[in-house]
Amino acid sequence: MHTVVIADDNAAFSGELKDYLSNHTDFKVLGVAADGLEAIKLVERLKPEFLLLDIVMPELDGFGVLTALATKTEKPLTIMISQLATDGFVTKSLRLGANYFMAKPLNFDKLHEYMQECLEPQSAFTAPAPEVRHTAARQNKSLDERIANIFISVGIPAHIKGYQFLREAIKMAVDTPEIINSITKKLYPSIADRFDTSSSKVERAIRHAIEVAWNRGKIENINSIFGIKVYSANDKPTNGEFIALVADKMILEGA
Repeated sequence: MHTVVIADDNAAFSGELKDYLSNHTDFKVLGVAADGLEAIKLVERLKPEFLLLDIVMPELDGFGVLTALATKTEKPLTIMISQLATDGFVTKSLRLGANYFMAKPLNFDKLHEYMQECLEPQSAFTAPAPEVRHTAARQNKSLDERIANIFISVGIPAHIKGYQFLREAIKMAVDTPEIINSITKKLYPSIADRFDTSSSKVERAIRHAIEVAWNRGKIENINSIFGIKVYSANDKPTNGEFIALVADKMILEGA
């Protein structure tokens, strides 16, 4: 029987995954961690063959866990399981030592299949197949272009830092709409980690980008993009409102 540790702060998801694996005689869940520090302790103490790891967690995120485990002589096979499945997060996960990346919502049967494949002697259990990466790249390019067109129309210049942060925030909200409800706990920290900065700097830079657009007075362009009179010159949206508004437009247009 092969051993597993699950690290995810979503208790409902962890419970479902544990129950699923418990119903298969080839895998046994030794422990469940609700944060990154606990995940490292469980791995060190229990020495599981597999670590099923989320990215966004309290105390220490999944990237921090991978970094900490990289120095260990005995490491589990690690499968990142996250809603943050953009190319950047996948690439960083694999670069830091993850053996594979799977996106939520998770297909448990597919996970079980991958774990079995990983145990095969000749298994090359690493990056997704090229055709998968290429498809994702095409989709992201299309979405990037549409977001860029909106930014040009509303007057957000590409040279300011908030442009990149805001674009990434909208892409994350398109991929995982519910993340907009955890903007300070999940969205900002995820962007900050990717760009090697702090959550507060991400928040300020995005706010500055929106302020620049409003100060340029292109309010009619903004309203015409969304098809209704959403804002006036004195009615500036919050970061979350603007991200959600653009993300919703992208989703409705088939992002």
